[in-house]
Amino acid sequence: MTDLNQNNFSSQTAVPLQFFELNHDAHVIQSDEEAIQVAQNLAKEFAKEASQRDHERRLPLEEIQQYSQSGLWGINIPKAFGGAGVKYRTLAEVVKTISSVDPSLGQIAQNHWAFIEHLRLDASPEQQEFFFSEILKGRRLGNAFSEKGSKTVGDLETKIHKTAQGYEINGQKFFATGALLAHWVPVVAVNEQGLPVVALTPRTTNGLEIVNDWSGFGQRTTASGTVLLKQVQVDEKYIVPIHQAFERPTAAGAISQFIQAAVDAGIARGAIEETIQYVRLHSRPWIDSGLEKATDDPYTIANIGELKIKLRAAEAVLDLAGDAIDRVIADPTEETANEAALLTAEAKVLTTEIALLASNKLFELSGTRSTLSELNLDRHWRNARTHTLHDPVRWKFNLVGNYYLNNVHLPRHAWS
Repeated sequence: MTDLNQNNFSSQTAVPLQFFELNHDAHVIQSDEEAIQVAQNLAKEFAKEASQRDHERRLPLEEIQQYSQSGLWGINIPKAFGGAGVKYRTLAEVVKTISSVDPSLGQIAQNHWAFIEHLRLDASPEQQEFFFSEILKGRRLGNAFSEKGSKTVGDLETKIHKTAQGYEINGQKFFATGALLAHWVPVVAVNEQGLPVVALTPRTTNGLEIVNDWSGFGQRTTASGTVLLKQVQVDEKYIVPIHQAFERPTAAGAISQFIQAAVDAGIARGAIEETIQYVRLHSRPWIDSGLEKATDDPYTIANIGELKIKLRAAEAVLDLAGDAIDRVIADPTEETANEAALLTAEAKVLTTEIALLASNKLFELSGTRSTLSELNLDRHWRNARTHTLHDPVRWKFNLVGNYYLNNVHLPRHAWS
C-alpha cells in the first residue's frame, strides 16, 4: 500500500489502477439512522490523520475507498432503485459529520450526491438503472463542471458535437473536485443548440486527462484541479440533458448549494470543538484576570457560548432547507422550489458566517501558541476561507431581500 501514500500527484496515471478496482460491492445503507451511525464511525477513523494529510497535501486514497464502500455515497438514491432515499437533513448531517474532521472528504463527495438528483430528474430509465446500480456497488462520480477562464461561472466554453460514431467533447475544466478519484467523470458541455448537457465519461477514456494541479491554500486534498478534454468520444447513452433541471421547478440548484453549506457547517463544528479542547488543555489565563484556569475566563466562556448558539442557528436553518428540498422533490412547483432555494440561501449565509467566525476565534481564544505550525490549527481557517468562496454570500443577502421586499423568486441554477 505504500504507493497509495505518495504526496505529489501530477496526473491521473499517478493514482494506482488498483485504487479503482472493487474487490466487493459496497455496503447498501437501509435507513437514515444507519447513515448517521456509519458517518459517525467513519469520522473517528478519518480524524486520525486529517491534519497530516492536509500538511503533506496527501490525497485521502484509502479514506475515499472506505467512504464510498461504506454505502454513504448512495444514500440519496431513491428507494425504488435500491437506495435508502434518506431525508436531505440526514444527508446534511452526514456531510457535517465527515467535514467536521476533514472537510476535503466532505467536499469530494459533494458533486457526486448533487448529480444523483440530476440523474433522478433527467436521465432516462435505462440511464437511471445503470448509474444508480453503479453507485450502489461503490463507484464514484467526479466533477468536470466549472471553467476558470470564462466570463462568468455559467459561461461554458467546453463543446460537445455529434459525429458519425457518437459524440465528441473538447475543452478544459478546473475546480474538478473528485475527478482524479472517480470512476466516472460527469462533464458539462454545451451542445450544438447552445444548451448544457452532461456526458458521463469513464475516467480511462482516451483524450481525458486529469491533472492534480490544485494549489489552493485550503481544502488542499480535494484534487480540485484541471480536466483536459481532447477529442473525447462519448456514447449517446451516457449523455444527460442537465439543462432541463433548471427549465422547470426542481430542487437541483438548491441541493448543490445545500451540500456546500453543510460542508461549511461541518468546518465550523470542527473548529469549535478544536477551540474547546485547546482552551481546556493548553490555554493559560490572562495575567490580569486573577484566574487559575483559562476555562474560568468570563470572556472566553461568553465567546464559546456565542459560537455554539450561532452554530445551532445555522444548523437549524440548514435542517429547514433540507425539509424544503424534500417537499419540492415530492411536489415540484414554483412555490416549493423557491422555498427550497430561499432557505438554502439563508443557510448558506449563516454557515459561511459561523465557519469564518469559529475558525478565527480558535486563535483568539487559544492564544499565541496555537499558531505554531506543528499544530496545523490554521487548516480550519484555510479550509473555511477557501470553501466559503464557492459563491458570494453578499449576493445571498440581495436575493433573499429581493424576495421578501419585491416577491422576486430566486434564480434556479447551481450558484444561487
